[in-house]
Amino acid sequence: MSMRSQVLEIFRAAVDAVRPENVFPNLVSLTGDTLCVGEHQYALSKTQKIHVFGSGKAAAGSAKVMENILGDRLAGGLVISNVEDPSLDKIRVCAGSHPVADEKSLNATDQLIEQMGQLTKDDFYIYLLSGGASALLERPLPPLTLSDLQNVTRRLLSAGAPIEEMNAVRKHLSLVKGGRLGRMIKARGAVLVISDVIGDDLDTIGSAPLYRDRTTFQDVFDILKKYGLWDHLPAAVAGLVRGGLAGTVDDTPEAPHPRIDHFFAASNIQALEKAKQTALSLGIPTHILSSRLRGEARETAKAIAAIGEEIMATRNPFPPPVCILFGGETTVTLRGDGRGGRNQEMCLSVLKEMNAHEGWVFLSAGTDGIDGHSDAAGAVVDFSTRQRAGEQGLNIDAYLARNDSNGFFKQTGDLVITGSTGTNVMDLAILFIESNI
Repeated sequence: MSMRSQVLEIFRAAVDAVRPENVFPNLVSLTGDTLCVGEHQYALSKTQKIHVFGSGKAAAGSAKVMENILGDRLAGGLVISNVEDPSLDKIRVCAGSHPVADEKSLNATDQLIEQMGQLTKDDFYIYLLSGGASALLERPLPPLTLSDLQNVTRRLLSAGAPIEEMNAVRKHLSLVKGGRLGRMIKARGAVLVISDVIGDDLDTIGSAPLYRDRTTFQDVFDILKKYGLWDHLPAAVAGLVRGGLAGTVDDTPEAPHPRIDHFFAASNIQALEKAKQTALSLGIPTHILSSRLRGEARETAKAIAAIGEEIMATRNPFPPPVCILFGGETTVTLRGDGRGGRNQEMCLSVLKEMNAHEGWVFLSAGTDGIDGHSDAAGAVVDFSTRQRAGEQGLNIDAYLARNDSNGFFKQTGDLVITGSTGTNVMDLAILFIESNI
């Protein structure tokens, strides 16, 4: 098996390990009148049904698994995902838009609010939360409009703001984020979380609709100032933030809801552990270096390339052959009008930085199967990529200047295309060094 094939096999195994069908049966079980979530037990009455709601890229697949686990105990429900799925029996799947909310997101959210609002204090629900929920679950805080939210979201995306800052702003402009949805619900609930943020911070994942928020309007103001956006905001957004600073607009809830529990179902580190296990089974010495990659994709690529070159030149910190694993989520500051995403941009940057030696492969891809505005999950590059690019007269710097990594890799044939995977635990990067220089 070639180095490239091995790296692709490692990535596929890691993604499979965090799919809903492989994580929820290990977390949730129903025996008689007892619902077990992890080590927590919920006593149900003889006739009590369980409602299921959710939002995120993994919501549809998660709902399908919950239908199988809960069986006749399932009352029904509604989840919002980035794709519709008519195959479910009792749980309705509504489609919204990502990474920027649209009318579909708002309409689906209104339906979810209505159904959850009908639950009484004696009811019980499970909420399936995963990455992407920040755009899929949305209702602007009055007097804001959808257009106001879209304007701010697009500006933050273009500025390369990390997800923690993006969601801090989103939470303060939304009726359902930062714990506000939870304050509308009377029933007891359990939130099952597939984490897509560094450090698995519940305040940030999906913009925390049922949790709490430790950020403030002051944080929002500081973030908007940091990226030079404050003077370019829609008037209604600026007015709302000013009201929050003055105390005339309520801030998001600071404390977790006492009747809502949160449980982790999957995270980036689980995917990394499976990647390591798979690489070891292929006979490759393997190390997880970090699950917290962040920052500008191009700058992160320089560090990864430096590690690869050091291993090849000095056998430090590990002698080859060796597989180095990374997880996390970088950002891209858009300067051009090309197509791509953070993973493809990082691969193109690694290709630029690595000296022209054979004996290495690098892959970076999103576990959700979607990298930026493209149909690819990411890319896989090696010495042969550089050769093909040279034969076609492709200039790496020119494609980076246009943020057109997707256009580059389409021509070299190095895209990783998986389609939507039904899960989302950020990105995985795999550096395989086979030999010395």
